[in-house]
Amino acid sequence: MEFFDNLFTEYDGITLILIVFAIVLVWFLPALLALIFNRKHVKYIFLACIPAGLSFIAWGAVLVWAVGGKAAGKYADKLKQTKS
Repeated sequence: MEFFDNLFTEYDGITLILIVFAIVLVWFLPALLALIFNRKHVKYIFLACIPAGLSFIAWGAVLVWAVGGKAAGKYADKLKQTKS
């Protein structure tokens, strides 16, 4: 409890709000990037961000999924065309 007492007395309210905002922004960064790169799976990526933020490896995997979705779909379409 001493940590929280020191935290609230050491920082003012604006600083704490900015810290929380920065943490949430980084936590859901894959979902924000999915809005640009992988719109088809944005809701799934958003839901995956919730537990993935607890693990750096899982968060990184969701980040790769968010950024690489459009490129993977493009190459899959080319592969289908060459097989036909």
